[in-house]
Amino acid sequence: MIQVNPEDYAGIGTREAYGRVLLEIGRRNKNVVLVGADCVGSVRGATFAGEFPERTINFGIAEQNMVAAAAGLAVSGKIPVVSTFAMLMTLRACEFVRNDLGYANTNVKLVATAGGLSFCYGGSTHHALEDLAIVRTMPNLTIIVPADGFEVAKALVAAVEHVGPVYMRLGRGGEPDVYTEDYDFSIGKAVTMREGNDVTLIALGNTVRMALQAADQLAGQGHQARVLNMHTVKPIDREAVLKAAAETGRIVTIEEHTVVGGLGGAVAEVTSNECPVLVRRLGVPDVFCGTGSMDDMFCRIGIMPDQITESALELVRK
Repeated sequence: MIQVNPEDYAGIGTREAYGRVLLEIGRRNKNVVLVGADCVGSVRGATFAGEFPERTINFGIAEQNMVAAAAGLAVSGKIPVVSTFAMLMTLRACEFVRNDLGYANTNVKLVATAGGLSFCYGGSTHHALEDLAIVRTMPNLTIIVPADGFEVAKALVAAVEHVGPVYMRLGRGGEPDVYTEDYDFSIGKAVTMREGNDVTLIALGNTVRMALQAADQLAGQGHQARVLNMHTVKPIDREAVLKAAAETGRIVTIEEHTVVGGLGGAVAEVTSNECPVLVRRLGVPDVFCGTGSMDDMFCRIGIMPDQITESALELVRK
């Protein structure tokens, strides 16, 4: 069992944390194999590759082959951890993720970096704003989006121990810390970051910190917002969603992803069937985002803390 401590992953962001914990996992489990596509260094797999070159396979710019071969490695008893950029993992290799991982239910761990708008100046071709919607439709896949470096470490340990295909989405680094203390990470179980009964803010990944800031702003105006870190998009924590719906009556979802088919859609699917409440989905509207700094684009799509606060207030006033 790997002991993951918050101080060991403080201030390093999601991508650096992934490289650090992968090395520790590899030292303890000889079946773990790193599989890449001409970007092992960029996704922070270089330290693993340096210590375990015999367990590192670089396929070059051949993402489909990479995923297909990873499925073969899994069938042979290995635990492949496959890394490349999110838009390549889910778009270029989509058919192979669906058939060789989902349909075959193979024990492969996909770790996709540059998720969401983190490849900000790369433009729309390099943004990954559809990835969660794509993999969420595939049976058997577990989907995890950690909020900071510490949660990445906890999540990757859990993902490697989990039997079955996993898709984990990371940023490009520099994400602020959300957690300062240890907590029990469990796949499929949301983390309550703030208690409140006036409105619920449900976020994941890089937007958890903004939801927390919005909750502080709301508290300053006399409204107590519940904040849920829905780090697992699939299987979603139905119990936490329904409890929030019943107890607060209003939900705002915040995601660095298109509002079509992502976290907001998953939450709305749960509430509409069992506890209909107002659900405001904040994220990328049905558009391409162009280029700019991350804060500029976050502001453009309405997920900065003050914008989250205003959306929550609109629901509270109703």
